[in-house]
Amino acid sequence: MERFLGITIKRYVMKTQIIAFCLLIGSAAFAQQGKNFIDLPYMEVNGKAELEVVPDEIYLSIHIKESDNKAKKSVETLEKDMVKALKNLGIDIEKKLAIKDFSSNFKQYWLRKTDILTAKQYQLLVHSGATAGKVFRDLEAIGISNIRIQRVDHSKMDELRNQVKIKAIKAAKVKASLLAEAIDQEAGKALFIQELNSGYYPRQMTGNFMVKRSASEATMDQMPEIEFEKIKLEYTIMARFELK
Repeated sequence: MERFLGITIKRYVMKTQIIAFCLLIGSAAFAQQGKNFIDLPYMEVNGKAELEVVPDEIYLSIHIKESDNKAKKSVETLEKDMVKALKNLGIDIEKKLAIKDFSSNFKQYWLRKTDILTAKQYQLLVHSGATAGKVFRDLEAIGISNIRIQRVDHSKMDELRNQVKIKAIKAAKVKASLLAEAIDQEAGKALFIQELNSGYYPRQMTGNFMVKRSASEATMDQMPEIEFEKIKLEYTIMARFELK
């Protein structure tokens, strides 16, 4: 019995020693790895890249109101005329036109005992300044002049953003190599990469477009020329490279 207990205790002590040894080796390896990473000589640089693109998504707000047109057409009539005009321009109504709001001024009707004044608001998506200009021209011709540009965007914005980010990190690598070469060293692998800022937001239209007309502005045949400010994407990437 004593021999059995002695063997059991001996095995338990040996197992405990082995576990402790493994833990010690693991801790030492982890500490050494962390130490090596911290103690590596490195250089920190910023890379910057930017890109300007012409917007290809232009969102128009179209507001139809009976009191706005001189012919006093009903909203239903104006809506039919609008749909016809947009189809004539080759615009897919089902995909590009959406109703944003509908309201009937019942309060004013009951107070004044007059005809109900109705209004509708639409959002239209077009893909070029030329098309936007034609929409302005043709809708104005049928008595719809309350049109404004809400915002502009680009259909491939995610792809464009990634392209600019790649250019930014490449610019950081080039800068690191040049600086390291100046002191007879080399920029090695990247140890740390961080995106510092992004300079893209969908453009809300607050004055960054112009509608031009010629001297014969009164003639409806003259299509307004719409110029848009380009969307600017700008990214800065901070990177730390091993210095060899």
